[in-house]
Amino acid sequence: MADSNSGAGSNAAVVAIFVIFIIIVAAALFFFGGQFFGGSGETKKVDVNVKAPASEPGKVVPSKSP
Repeated sequence: MADSNSGAGSNAAVVAIFVIFIIIVAAALFFFGGQFFGGSGETKKVDVNVKAPASEPGKVVPSKSP
């Protein structure tokens, strides 16, 4: 007599291995995606020099809000 579940276990194992492979590929793209898609792998530093106008001690500067 033939077994009615002859391929069910094998199919489940193949699907499980495929899902694990997809998760590994997605994780690799998440961690290394910046380097693959145009990233240089280095952080770029931007020098922003912002200076506030010097105020005299005791002088109150009016606010610009209405």
